[in-house]
Amino acid sequence: MRIAQVAPLFESVPPKLYGGTERVVSYLTEELVKMGHDVTLFASADSHTSAHLVPISKRSLRFDPTCIDPTCHHLLMFEEVMARAHSFDVIHFHTEYLHLPIAKRSPTPTVSTLHGRLDIPDYPPLFRLFREMPFVSISNAQRRGMPWLNWQATVYHGLPEQLYRFHERHGDYLAFIGRISPEKRPDRAIEIAKRTGIPLKIAAKVDKVDEDYFRNFIKPMLKTSLVEFIGEIGEQEKDEFLGNAYALLFPIDWPEPFGLAMIEALACGTPVIAWRCGSVPEIIEDGKTGFIVSSIDEALQAVEKISKISRKTCRETFERRFTATRMAEDYIRVYQQVIEQNYLLEAV
Repeated sequence: MRIAQVAPLFESVPPKLYGGTERVVSYLTEELVKMGHDVTLFASADSHTSAHLVPISKRSLRFDPTCIDPTCHHLLMFEEVMARAHSFDVIHFHTEYLHLPIAKRSPTPTVSTLHGRLDIPDYPPLFRLFREMPFVSISNAQRRGMPWLNWQATVYHGLPEQLYRFHERHGDYLAFIGRISPEKRPDRAIEIAKRTGIPLKIAAKVDKVDEDYFRNFIKPMLKTSLVEFIGEIGEQEKDEFLGNAYALLFPIDWPEPFGLAMIEALACGTPVIAWRCGSVPEIIEDGKTGFIVSSIDEALQAVEKISKISRKTCRETFERRFTATRMAEDYIRVYQQVIEQNYLLEAV
């Protein structure tokens, strides 16, 4: 099958440091190539892939000091995709909504995976114009914002099976990884550490939009020997960081569409303590791969019980549910589905 993967340009594929969507695009692309498909990746020029790379921006836009308006670069990419559209059997977009007007007029079948939250009030008027186009959700919970879209499937993210090692023995600290932002609630993680007396390591990036939040609210909370702020880390450092943790704290306060950190922890054998928000009940099996909580007090109780969770079971669950191979197989079924639907429409 000739498949185009269209990635956001904010990060390289894969990202050098933080970056969820671009990381998933990389895992999917490499797995499809491994399966023998002819894959073309549209991404920034500093991307690395075994697929055919069509470079758009000179580098990932987050690290390009000359980039003022990222939308311009994405529009240039969509024009490039459409110029080559006849070369593909299916075009897979990962760019949220920017591509929709162009994709609607594509001569080649398209599918769009939505990677972000969909409960934003501005979205429905726009998406209703494109509601018949094929979409993929990354969790069933994500669909609640717009259940009326033409959902083809829910495809959970997956990681390469050997990306992270199974760590049979845990370390003596709790882990928090991701972004420092109000919806990720690092303050909850810090409070849990202080009340349990268990050290907390925070590996997280601080976006410009969250700098005030970090400086005024989180930074003062770091003035304790129990909490170590590491900053942003890359793929190579995650294995040790997550694998040696006693548990991953995922204390979110927003409708999380998926939560890649949860399956990264499970791949290492590390159980997860997560708030009951968004996709969490779909990813974590309460009492089996971690605990789902709704308050600080429940989280404290979960920390006390976390040693009862089998790290081997966490790893086995990852291997059964969250590998890149499973993800790619799911997407192949979606591609075949939209190609068939397009064929039937043209035959009418």
